[in-house]
Amino acid sequence: MVIVNRHIRTAKEADLPAIHFDHQPSVLHIIDNGHTIVINYDAGSFLSVDGQQYALKDFHFHTPSEEKIDGKAYEMDMHLVHSDPTGKLVVVAISLQLGDSNAVIRTLFSHLPADKHKEHTFSNVQIDLTHLLPADRGYYTFPGSLTTPPCTENVTWFVLKRPLNLASEEIERFRQRCPNNVRPTQPLPDRIVLQSK
Repeated sequence: MVIVNRHIRTAKEADLPAIHFDHQPSVLHIIDNGHTIVINYDAGSFLSVDGQQYALKDFHFHTPSEEKIDGKAYEMDMHLVHSDPTGKLVVVAISLQLGDSNAVIRTLFSHLPADKHKEHTFSNVQIDLTHLLPADRGYYTFPGSLTTPPCTENVTWFVLKRPLNLASEEIERFRQRCPNNVRPTQPLPDRIVLQSK
């Protein structure tokens, strides 16, 4: 069972195409938008699936997780937002669970801005999303919407099956800044969830 802001009871196994990530390092661009912490990513990183390419625009965080996998909620999650040239959006969701420290997220959260609604650029800090992807790229997928305003519809979601670890101090640092920043669970009218084999 998978729940992503909606009650989904089953996921149908299918021969789904692999997701290919081509992420390059980026200078750190970080903003507290009043709802979450957003990392705007330099141009040149992409996701490709089934012959279609989508450019990585940004990624952000929620606590607790907006995804539940097999009934399990996680301490946090991360959403990677991609877009094709026509504006079609693809979001990759990665669950974050309590465990060992993650060097990339530790770096991000040590540069949280003191103010809101203003992007801060740290030209001496580079981040690489390659180190924020689990080795197992199995996923669930379904059509949905963005979970942050304006909650745009017609978004393709890929929820990776395997979580990443995050240290307790990293989780608490984010929770102090953005407590309980999740969208309430929404109904799921006749949408089918597929999962890769």
